[in-house]
Amino acid sequence: MNIGVLGAGQLGRMLALAGYPLGNRFTFLDTTGKPSAGIGEVIIDPDNQHLAEFLANVDVVTYEFEHLPVSLVREIEKHKPVYPNSRAIEVCQNRVEEKALFDRLNIPTPAYRIVESAEQLEAAAHELGCPAVAKSVTEGYDGKGQAVLKAPEQAREAWASIGHTQLIVEAFVDFVREVSMIAVRGRDGEVKFYPMAENQHVDGILRYSIAPLPDLDATVQHTADNYIRALLDELDYVGVLALELFQARDGGLLANEMAPRVHNSGHWTMNGAVTSQFENHLRAVQGLPLGETQAIAPTCMVNVIGREPQSAEVLRLGNVHLHRYDKNERAGRKLAHINLVATNHAELLKKVQACVALLPDAPAPAFHFVP
Repeated sequence: MNIGVLGAGQLGRMLALAGYPLGNRFTFLDTTGKPSAGIGEVIIDPDNQHLAEFLANVDVVTYEFEHLPVSLVREIEKHKPVYPNSRAIEVCQNRVEEKALFDRLNIPTPAYRIVESAEQLEAAAHELGCPAVAKSVTEGYDGKGQAVLKAPEQAREAWASIGHTQLIVEAFVDFVREVSMIAVRGRDGEVKFYPMAENQHVDGILRYSIAPLPDLDATVQHTADNYIRALLDELDYVGVLALELFQARDGGLLANEMAPRVHNSGHWTMNGAVTSQFENHLRAVQGLPLGETQAIAPTCMVNVIGREPQSAEVLRLGNVHLHRYDKNERAGRKLAHINLVATNHAELLKKVQACVALLPDAPAPAFHFVP
């Protein structure tokens, strides 16, 4: 089957690498003019002139990047099956709609307000208390389009720095850790869940994900499973969905945001789970049976940001898997990730420390659990 992918970045690259053993071929439609997949057939189309060529080459369409024109996705749906559907991408592009969906499905979120001026932002900061986080309603990712208000008086500066006409302001959450759920839903409605991962972000960019968690109560995992299942079913979703959450001190979970695609915090599944998120996404969109999602060993994903290490030094660590994206170095850019696998969590943390020492400018990890 020839699979069309909207977007041509590293996620599309990893989808293709997972799909070739299934006999898939891949055609990427790049709307940015800066493709980096380096694999398959890439159609560069920033001005929407080559859609007919793309559609003629593919049997089914998915996407690796949700910041796409919804109108484009809807047009493609008239001609080819698109998974996940345009409704999912529409909701995930707009934080107001996303929050409304969470509220409707009784998925708890941090307290929030919607504001449309610097004055309203200041009032919301007074009401919610500071620190508070202001986020653009659209287009924000990897820390972009966000500002932290330490006092209401910073509202005007934050409003100007984000530069959008509508923002969401969220109350600060006294959380013990950031976690994420990855789940996959097939065309027939079957759902499978991956173990929850603990994530660490620095400057809004994910640096570390570790799974499974040795201190995670089964009821917390079950709660997260129910939240993401509700989203999958409500959206009639097909493929992999990611849900980022905060775990509060009482063990409760608060939803932050979701992503309608394979996700950075699920990269650990490439070497640490029975079936990777990438293979399962492809199975889902083709109507194939879903693969098992159990973890096979404690695994930590380490993002390589800005500058790359020497490959040989990393690979000497043992039971380590380096996934490079073939990108040029640039500050803040995701260049690769490293999956470290160990027999237990104590061994894994030692291996993570050894790996981080090899990475230029990498912050020290500090996970919540104690092995």
